[in-house]
Amino acid sequence: MSRNSLFLVSLVVDSYDRAKTFYCDTLGFDCVEDTAMPDGKRWLVVRPRGGDGASLLLAEANDAAQRAAIGNQTGGRVGFFLRTDDFSRDHARFSSAGVLFREAPRHEPYGTVAVFEDLYGNLWDLIEPARS
Repeated sequence: MSRNSLFLVSLVVDSYDRAKTFYCDTLGFDCVEDTAMPDGKRWLVVRPRGGDGASLLLAEANDAAQRAAIGNQTGGRVGFFLRTDDFSRDHARFSSAGVLFREAPRHEPYGTVAVFEDLYGNLWDLIEPARS
């Protein structure tokens, strides 16, 4: 029996370095790999520190269609969900680092959550799951 898992999601960005700075310095992600490719591209993978879920492949746009998708890869819906074990800590840290939250934290049956924007306007949920 095979075991499959989603381990990598591509996110189109305007600049490798700008995206890496935001995800690693502002959000505190780890840079898992940053390898130069022969064609001038980079294999740049980041993931939430200590996380065991999927990572992001930061892919620099290289044509007009890709540039047009930056910040709107999910059509304006929340497309990314960042789980935390301490909502208050991470909400405060992100806020002090200048991350724009679209709403005040709220409590839902599934946990404490607030929507924030990444560097490009992509929408994320910061979620501390409810304890069952």
